[in-house]
Amino acid sequence: MQKVILTVGSFDPSGCSGVAADIKTLMAFKCYAVSVLTAVTSQNTQKIDGIYPIPLEMIGQQFDALTDDFEISAVKVGLIPYPKAIELVATLLLSFKLRNIVFDPIIKSSTGYVFLKEDSIELIKQLLIPITDVITPNLYEASVLTGIEVNDSYTMKDAATKLVEMGAKNVIVKGGHLEKRAIDCLYDGSKYNFFDSPKLNTNRTRGTGDTFASIIAIHLAKKENLFDAVNNAKKYLARAMSHQFQIGKGNEGPLNHNVPI
Repeated sequence: MQKVILTVGSFDPSGCSGVAADIKTLMAFKCYAVSVLTAVTSQNTQKIDGIYPIPLEMIGQQFDALTDDFEISAVKVGLIPYPKAIELVATLLLSFKLRNIVFDPIIKSSTGYVFLKEDSIELIKQLLIPITDVITPNLYEASVLTGIEVNDSYTMKDAATKLVEMGAKNVIVKGGHLEKRAIDCLYDGSKYNFFDSPKLNTNRTRGTGDTFASIIAIHLAKKENLFDAVNNAKKYLARAMSHQFQIGKGNEGPLNHNVPI
Protein backbone atom coordinates (compact mmCIF):
# COMPACT_ATOMS: atom_id res chain seq x y z
CA MET A 1 0.00 0.00 0.00
CA GLN A 2 1.27 3.48 -0.84
CA LYS A 3 2.38 5.38 2.26
CA VAL A 4 0.84 8.80 2.98
CA ILE A 5 3.34 11.28 4.39
CA LEU A 6 2.45 14.70 5.76
CA THR A 7 4.82 17.58 5.11
CA VAL A 8 4.47 20.72 7.22
CA GLY A 9 6.25 23.86 6.07
CA SER A 10 6.43 26.84 3.75
CA PHE A 11 5.66 27.18 0.05
CA ASP A 12 8.51 28.21 -2.24
CA PRO A 13 7.07 29.45 -5.57
CA SER A 14 10.35 28.69 -7.36
CA GLY A 15 9.90 24.99 -6.54
CA CYS A 16 13.38 24.63 -5.02
CA SER A 17 12.71 24.13 -1.33
CA GLY A 18 10.07 23.74 1.36
CA VAL A 19 6.88 21.82 0.69
CA ALA A 20 7.52 21.88 -3.07
CA ALA A 21 10.80 19.97 -2.63
CA ASP A 22 9.13 17.61 -0.16
CA ILE A 23 6.36 16.71 -2.59
CA LYS A 24 8.82 16.09 -5.44
CA THR A 25 10.87 13.81 -3.19
CA LEU A 26 7.88 11.85 -1.93
CA MET A 27 6.61 11.35 -5.48
CA ALA A 28 10.05 10.15 -6.60
CA PHE A 29 9.96 7.50 -3.86
CA LYS A 30 6.37 6.56 -4.78
CA CYS A 31 4.76 7.89 -1.62
CA TYR A 32 1.65 10.07 -1.45
CA ALA A 33 2.24 13.61 -0.14
CA VAL A 34 -0.24 15.72 1.81
CA SER A 35 0.75 19.15 3.07
CA VAL A 36 0.05 21.76 5.72
CA LEU A 37 1.33 25.20 4.76
CA THR A 38 2.68 27.39 7.54
CA ALA A 39 3.82 30.26 5.29
CA VAL A 40 3.99 31.47 1.71
CA THR A 41 7.31 32.94 0.62
CA SER A 42 8.40 35.20 -2.20
CA GLN A 43 11.70 33.78 -3.44
CA ASN A 44 13.66 32.45 -6.39
CA THR A 45 17.14 31.01 -6.93
CA GLN A 46 18.70 34.42 -6.23
CA LYS A 47 17.01 35.74 -3.10
CA ILE A 48 14.13 35.70 -0.65
CA ASP A 49 12.03 38.86 -0.72
CA GLY A 50 9.55 38.07 2.00
CA ILE A 51 7.43 35.63 3.93
CA TYR A 52 3.71 35.67 4.70
CA PRO A 53 2.72 33.49 7.70
CA ILE A 54 -0.43 31.42 7.34
CA PRO A 55 -3.01 32.32 10.05
CA LEU A 56 -3.34 29.89 12.95
CA GLU A 57 -6.95 29.05 12.12
CA MET A 58 -5.99 27.93 8.63
CA ILE A 59 -3.08 25.82 9.90
CA GLY A 60 -5.51 24.07 12.25
CA GLN A 61 -8.09 23.58 9.50
CA GLN A 62 -5.48 21.97 7.25
CA PHE A 63 -4.50 19.52 10.01
CA ASP A 64 -8.18 18.73 10.67
CA ALA A 65 -8.93 18.11 7.00
CA LEU A 66 -5.96 15.83 6.38
CA THR A 67 -6.08 13.77 9.57
CA ASP A 68 -9.82 13.24 9.06
CA ASP A 69 -9.27 11.68 5.64
CA PHE A 70 -5.83 10.02 5.52
CA GLU A 71 -3.86 7.49 7.49
CA ILE A 72 -0.57 9.33 7.86
CA SER A 73 2.51 7.13 8.22
CA ALA A 74 5.12 9.83 8.87
CA VAL A 75 5.48 13.60 9.19
CA LYS A 76 8.23 15.87 7.91
CA VAL A 77 8.27 19.26 9.64
CA GLY A 78 10.16 22.18 8.14
CA LEU A 79 9.81 25.93 8.56
CA ILE A 80 7.30 27.21 11.12
CA PRO A 81 7.84 30.96 11.05
CA TYR A 82 6.31 32.37 14.24
CA PRO A 83 5.91 31.37 17.90
CA LYS A 84 2.14 30.81 18.04
CA ALA A 85 2.37 28.55 14.99
CA ILE A 86 5.14 26.50 16.63
CA GLU A 87 2.95 26.06 19.69
CA LEU A 88 -0.04 25.05 17.57
CA VAL A 89 1.84 22.59 15.36
CA ALA A 90 3.42 20.89 18.38
CA THR A 91 0.01 20.63 20.05
CA LEU A 92 -1.64 19.20 16.94
CA LEU A 93 1.10 16.64 16.31
CA LEU A 94 0.50 15.35 19.84
CA SER A 95 -3.30 15.56 19.85
CA PHE A 96 -3.62 13.71 16.54
CA LYS A 97 -1.06 11.15 17.78
CA LEU A 98 1.02 11.50 14.63
CA ARG A 99 4.12 9.32 14.56
CA ASN A 100 7.48 9.10 12.83
CA ILE A 101 8.09 12.84 13.07
CA VAL A 102 11.17 14.13 11.23
CA PHE A 103 12.08 17.74 12.03
CA ASP A 104 14.32 19.82 9.77
CA PRO A 105 14.89 22.89 12.00
CA ILE A 106 15.15 25.68 9.44
CA ILE A 107 16.43 28.87 11.06
CA LYS A 108 17.87 30.78 8.11
CA SER A 109 18.18 30.23 4.37
CA SER A 110 21.35 29.36 2.50
CA THR A 111 21.24 32.93 1.13
CA GLY A 112 21.30 34.34 4.66
CA TYR A 113 17.62 35.24 5.15
CA VAL A 114 16.80 34.78 8.87
CA PHE A 115 13.44 33.08 9.38
CA LEU A 116 13.36 32.54 13.16
CA LYS A 117 14.01 34.89 16.05
CA GLU A 118 15.16 33.86 19.51
CA ASP A 119 11.63 33.37 20.91
CA SER A 120 10.82 30.89 18.15
CA ILE A 121 14.09 29.04 18.66
CA GLU A 122 13.34 28.67 22.37
CA LEU A 123 9.91 27.22 21.61
CA ILE A 124 11.48 24.75 19.19
CA LYS A 125 13.71 23.55 22.03
CA GLN A 126 10.83 23.30 24.47
CA LEU A 127 8.02 21.93 22.30
CA LEU A 128 9.22 20.37 19.04
CA ILE A 129 12.53 18.68 19.83
CA PRO A 130 11.02 16.55 22.66
CA ILE A 131 8.38 15.07 20.32
CA THR A 132 10.75 14.50 17.39
CA ASP A 133 11.72 11.01 16.27
CA VAL A 134 14.55 12.33 14.08
CA ILE A 135 15.97 15.86 13.93
CA THR A 136 18.19 16.76 10.96
CA PRO A 137 20.08 20.03 11.65
CA ASN A 138 22.95 21.30 9.55
CA LEU A 139 26.08 22.66 11.26
CA TYR A 140 24.64 26.13 11.80
CA GLU A 141 21.31 24.87 13.12
CA ALA A 142 23.01 22.39 15.45
CA SER A 143 25.18 25.22 16.78
CA VAL A 144 22.22 27.54 17.43
CA LEU A 145 20.09 24.85 19.08
CA THR A 146 22.81 23.48 21.36
CA GLY A 147 25.11 26.45 22.01
CA ILE A 148 28.04 24.33 20.77
CA GLU A 149 30.16 25.64 17.89
CA VAL A 150 29.80 22.74 15.46
CA ASN A 151 32.57 22.64 12.84
CA ASP A 152 34.02 19.09 12.76
CA SER A 153 33.17 15.47 13.51
CA TYR A 154 34.00 15.84 17.22
CA THR A 155 31.65 18.77 17.77
CA MET A 156 29.02 17.06 15.63
CA LYS A 157 29.04 14.24 18.19
CA ASP A 158 28.79 16.75 21.04
CA ALA A 159 25.82 18.50 19.44
CA ALA A 160 24.08 15.22 18.65
CA THR A 161 24.47 14.14 22.27
CA LYS A 162 23.05 17.44 23.50
CA LEU A 163 20.03 17.22 21.17
CA VAL A 164 19.20 13.73 22.47
CA GLU A 165 19.49 15.11 26.00
CA MET A 166 17.00 17.81 24.92
CA GLY A 167 14.51 15.09 23.98
CA ALA A 168 15.08 14.05 20.36
CA LYS A 169 15.04 10.27 19.91
CA ASN A 170 17.53 10.32 17.02
CA VAL A 171 19.79 13.01 15.58
CA ILE A 172 21.43 13.38 12.18
CA VAL A 173 23.85 16.31 12.12
CA LYS A 174 24.48 17.12 8.45
CA GLY A 175 27.99 18.12 7.45
CA GLY A 176 27.45 19.25 3.90
CA HIS A 177 29.02 22.62 4.76
CA LEU A 178 32.29 21.12 5.99
CA GLU A 179 35.25 22.19 3.86
CA LYS A 180 36.73 18.95 2.50
CA ARG A 181 34.24 16.09 2.94
CA ALA A 182 30.47 15.75 3.32
CA ILE A 183 30.27 13.99 6.69
CA ASP A 184 26.99 13.28 8.49
CA CYS A 185 26.69 12.05 12.08
CA LEU A 186 23.81 9.79 13.16
CA TYR A 187 23.24 9.30 16.88
CA ASP A 188 20.44 7.17 18.32
CA GLY A 189 21.16 7.81 21.97
CA SER A 190 23.65 4.96 22.30
CA LYS A 191 25.72 4.70 19.12
CA TYR A 192 27.32 7.14 16.68
CA ASN A 193 27.59 6.41 12.97
CA PHE A 194 29.46 8.63 10.52
CA PHE A 195 28.73 8.77 6.80
CA ASP A 196 31.63 10.15 4.79
CA SER A 197 31.41 11.08 1.12
CA PRO A 198 33.31 13.39 -1.24
CA LYS A 199 31.98 16.89 -1.81
CA LEU A 200 30.54 17.41 -5.28
CA ASN A 201 31.62 20.24 -7.53
CA THR A 202 28.10 21.56 -8.13
CA ASN A 203 25.91 24.49 -7.20
CA ARG A 204 22.65 22.56 -7.69
CA THR A 205 22.02 22.45 -3.95
CA ARG A 206 18.77 24.32 -3.23
CA GLY A 207 16.38 22.12 -1.31
CA THR A 208 18.92 19.52 -0.19
CA GLY A 209 17.90 19.78 3.47
CA ASP A 210 14.20 19.37 2.74
CA THR A 211 14.88 16.47 0.40
CA PHE A 212 17.14 14.74 2.92
CA ALA A 213 14.58 15.01 5.74
CA SER A 214 11.77 13.81 3.47
CA ILE A 215 13.75 10.67 2.57
CA ILE A 216 14.31 9.97 6.27
CA ALA A 217 10.53 10.27 6.81
CA ILE A 218 9.91 7.83 3.95
CA HIS A 219 12.15 5.22 5.56
CA LEU A 220 10.46 5.67 8.95
CA ALA A 221 7.06 5.25 7.30
CA LYS A 222 8.26 1.99 5.77
CA LYS A 223 9.78 0.86 9.11
CA GLU A 224 13.28 0.78 7.65
CA ASN A 225 16.34 1.53 9.76
CA LEU A 226 17.98 4.93 9.97
CA PHE A 227 21.41 3.73 8.86
CA ASP A 228 19.96 2.68 5.50
CA ALA A 229 17.89 5.86 5.37
CA VAL A 230 20.95 8.12 5.64
CA ASN A 231 22.88 6.05 3.09
CA ASN A 232 20.03 6.15 0.61
CA ALA A 233 19.44 9.86 1.15
CA LYS A 234 23.09 10.71 0.50
CA LYS A 235 23.20 8.61 -2.66
CA TYR A 236 19.97 10.07 -4.01
CA LEU A 237 21.11 13.63 -3.27
CA ALA A 238 24.42 13.03 -5.03
CA ARG A 239 22.52 12.01 -8.17
CA ALA A 240 20.00 14.84 -7.84
CA MET A 241 22.76 17.45 -7.50
CA SER A 242 24.80 16.16 -10.43
CA HIS A 243 22.52 17.27 -13.27
CA GLN A 244 23.69 19.80 -15.85
CA PHE A 245 20.51 21.80 -16.33
CA GLN A 246 20.84 25.55 -15.86
CA ILE A 247 17.66 26.52 -14.00
CA GLY A 248 17.42 30.04 -12.63
CA LYS A 249 20.01 32.81 -12.45
CA GLY A 250 21.11 32.37 -8.84
CA ASN A 251 24.33 30.97 -7.39
CA GLU A 252 22.37 27.94 -6.19
CA GLY A 253 20.11 25.98 -8.51
CA PRO A 254 17.46 23.35 -7.74
CA LEU A 255 17.92 19.62 -7.59
CA ASN A 256 16.70 17.22 -10.24
CA HIS A 257 14.26 15.00 -8.35
CA ASN A 258 13.64 12.85 -11.44
CA VAL A 259 16.84 10.84 -11.06
CA PRO A 260 16.59 7.08 -10.43
CA ILE A 261 16.03 5.95 -6.85
